[in-house]
Amino acid sequence: MLRIIALLLLIPLFDVMLLVAVAAWFGTLETVLIVVLTALIGMLLVRAEGRHTIRKIQRKLGQGEPPTNELVDGGLLLVSGAMLLTPGLVTDLIGLLLVVPVTRYPIRVATKKWVVSPYVDAKTGGFASGNVYVGGFPGGDSAGGTADDSYEMDDDVYDIDPDGGSSRDDETDR
Repeated sequence: MLRIIALLLLIPLFDVMLLVAVAAWFGTLETVLIVVLTALIGMLLVRAEGRHTIRKIQRKLGQGEPPTNELVDGGLLLVSGAMLLTPGLVTDLIGLLLVVPVTRYPIRVATKKWVVSPYVDAKTGGFASGNVYVGGFPGGDSAGGTADDSYEMDDDVYDIDPDGGSSRDDETDR
């Protein structure tokens, strides 16, 4: 954790050093224009990617699926927007890397692997990651039901398979 804090404190130092070097090379006005233009272009990209990500979240929710990747993308886009609003070329570069989908994908995978999964495992005791046994009664062959178990929901009949599967039959098939 201390390494991450040290890295975050070094970023502004690198930004200032790079800005001074670029200002000495190109001039002060040109350096300010570069910083402002990169921030404006980056914010337009963040806005477009944010809208796209919101649409993907809505589509996944409409299909009844959890939008896990899209939520991580949204968090990365928030960090990207903060980086792009911070004046400096290093922070603009980091922000642009987080905005572009091609470079955001490996960052999302690494974030899920090294940040999200350990946090969720620590908070749930491994329950959310699938490390919990849910296969029926210990020592038994099935979960306790018979192959003929079924229940009705509205006008449809669902047959319950003791191995965990289910099938849907209409009333006309009975």
